[in-house]
Amino acid sequence: MKKKIIICLLMLMPFSVFSNEVLKLDWIDLIPEQERNQFDSMGMPKIDHNGGQMQQSLVGSVRQELNGSMVKIPGFVIPLEGDDKMITEFLLVPYFGACIHVPPPPPNQIIYVKFEKGAPIQQLWDVIYIVGKLKTETIDSELAETGYLIEGVRLEEYDDE
Repeated sequence: MKKKIIICLLMLMPFSVFSNEVLKLDWIDLIPEQERNQFDSMGMPKIDHNGGQMQQSLVGSVRQELNGSMVKIPGFVIPLEGDDKMITEFLLVPYFGACIHVPPPPPNQIIYVKFEKGAPIQQLWDVIYIVGKLKTETIDSELAETGYLIEGVRLEEYDDE
């Protein structure tokens, strides 16, 4: 009887649990499809520039179905934790200068990365791929609110293929 229950449970689990496949994502993939018309081609909310100083826009939500997926996504690094040799926590953003200039991208366009083994700092000055387990988790950092977290397992050199 236990064997039948286990087999039934295994059949009900999503295939991705058993797959070692890594999803290669672009930043637009982090925005729910029904909300993409609210963003420009850079992943920024469409805004009116006639006002005062802009705050981070919280428009848009995350894609819950990506939670727990192994992913690979390119981006630029904004170091948060580490030393002059290794970075252990950083923000991954879609374009150079994001979060440094006002306003930061919306939360679904910023990923908080925890890289436990540390990433060599010399690899982080250009666009890179981060590979790891994606979680839909809100984190407030000093620079911005993020909608995603990646537990990084490796870095890869960027190629535009």
